[in-house]
Amino acid sequence: MPVLIVNLYGVYMNFEKIGLQVPEILLPNKDIDLHKWSVVACDQYTSQPDYWEQVKKNAEGSPSTLNVIFPEVFLEDAGGEQRISDINQTMQQYLDKGVLQPMQNKGFVLVDRKTSKAPSRKGLIVAIDLEAYDFSKGSHTLIRATEGTIVNRLPPRIKVRQDAAIELPHIMVLIDDPQRSVIEPRFEQNPSPLYDFDLMMNSGHVKGYAIDSPQMIQQVADKLEHLASPDVFAKKYNAAGKDVLLYAMGDGNHSLATAKAIWEKIKEKASDSQSVMHNPARFALVELVNIHDEGLQFEPIHRVIFNVNPEQLLDAMQKHFQGSCTLHRCDNEADMKSRAASAKTDGVHIIPFNDAAGYGFIQIDNPEFTLELATLESFLNDYLDKTGGKVDFIHGDEVVNELGVKAGNMGFFFPPIDKHSLFKTIIFDGALPRKTFSMGEADEKRFYLEARRIK
Repeated sequence: MPVLIVNLYGVYMNFEKIGLQVPEILLPNKDIDLHKWSVVACDQYTSQPDYWEQVKKNAEGSPSTLNVIFPEVFLEDAGGEQRISDINQTMQQYLDKGVLQPMQNKGFVLVDRKTSKAPSRKGLIVAIDLEAYDFSKGSHTLIRATEGTIVNRLPPRIKVRQDAAIELPHIMVLIDDPQRSVIEPRFEQNPSPLYDFDLMMNSGHVKGYAIDSPQMIQQVADKLEHLASPDVFAKKYNAAGKDVLLYAMGDGNHSLATAKAIWEKIKEKASDSQSVMHNPARFALVELVNIHDEGLQFEPIHRVIFNVNPEQLLDAMQKHFQGSCTLHRCDNEADMKSRAASAKTDGVHIIPFNDAAGYGFIQIDNPEFTLELATLESFLNDYLDKTGGKVDFIHGDEVVNELGVKAGNMGFFFPPIDKHSLFKTIIFDGALPRKTFSMGEADEKRFYLEARRIK
């Protein structure tokens, strides 16, 4: 059983073995309009400033998380430093004026989210230990990134967080719990309701409940420890000798990496290495979601390449894979889909594509990687570095069909990743290429609501 560390006043509770802390969660006081308070993750609608202007109108006249986040659509605008300063001041005001208040007891928040696509997606708000997380390539920590972390994307995020008094999570972290033992049973324990309201911009509904009794907290920790048992882990993934992976990043990869980067700086500057380990910045507030939850859907992210010569690219790809790569041209899209599906067998990767000449697919025998996207990018990234060209990340076949067939362009179609194979892929292959999958559409992403002091 994991050991619960509690000081004399019940202030500090930590299950270090499983990278879990019982946080003091802050929620808006009962007078706050939660419909106006809660807004979607800052990294959504990055090409749609009109969406955020509508959010601003919706939230007008009431305290809102919009005032304490920096939507990425505005990152390149002038006045960024002043905006960050205003964010920090507003955070402190929300604390000083009682807009944010602690839950009655330390604990977790059980979440039930309805989206436009799913009647229910269940989660659990917890704090995870950044000491158990490493986003660098080849990491074997308890908490791992699922996609490559682009380090040069961190500085603007660091600027926002480094002087912030609170954090508000849009991070979603996955657990692989096929028995549904960690999150789902908590709904059967009559937890105390905390909130129940419609989200703005037609983004569904959310309910929250307090998981704050010692018994329920201990049950969560016990079930997580079972998942983290080396024997259970090795048997589940046929991974004897591999380091345990308990938590895999879902959404908010770069936000958690930002928290980690700041925590490492705090440790470097600390004069007392022991006391700094109790610094609240050591932890990050996240929502745990079971990868087996029916409300959690993975969708593929396709690629369109601009400013390339498709024939030269295909020829270079065949040479790169040294005889294991075969090119097939097809009559049309339907023919491509039919023939590609027929060609798909174990030990073979099939990558459909389109260009100005029409449709086709690439067959690669005995691929080194688990996913088709990883196989393509093992060639494509180096090729584009040498020859130029721009990659865009595309949701939906329709857009690839529209853009890929234009002169100088090329589209690649990918199948949806099997969410049930994600953990095994990360264990054996490491982090996936950037933008491999999406956990739902933009309006299904996490909305800011809960907060936690980090200073």
